[in-house]
Amino acid sequence: MADGSYVVPRNFRLLEELEKCEKGTGDGLCSYGLDDSVEDLVEMEYWLGTIFGPEHTTHYNRIYSLRIYCGPNYPNVAPKVKFVSKVAMGCVEPQTGVVSDDINVLRSWKPNYTLMTLLKELRAEMAAGNNRKVEQPLEGSVFLADILPADQRNENAPW
Repeated sequence: MADGSYVVPRNFRLLEELEKCEKGTGDGLCSYGLDDSVEDLVEMEYWLGTIFGPEHTTHYNRIYSLRIYCGPNYPNVAPKVKFVSKVAMGCVEPQTGVVSDDINVLRSWKPNYTLMTLLKELRAEMAAGNNRKVEQPLEGSVFLADILPADQRNENAPW
């Protein structure tokens, strides 16, 4: 480009993220990996994430599972994310587990953000004043959409 910057192709960027997650870099409180339960792994669209609940909150000692969808315009466009594990947070739709695009990290998404950035920000949101003491659903419960057969799920959802 004329200004000296360049754009890394989407798949190269996702391969870089896959390599980092496979090496286990980070503090171990958040992790992610490619969802190998989908048929087409080449596009690297579907990812699974894990967040360990922060201390001194109602989330402590809980492990949360998430699904992440990186569309064709990722990383220029924020991924879509939903919790598989039931969680009570202001930014999470209580019936489906979908994380609102109004959460700061998604609203102000930048191409240099990563899936780890997303997970760490969601974990920080759990510890925020408005979420830290909210009563949580029974441990181990999941959102209904994640136990419905594929033919009964919302066809417009990426997961």
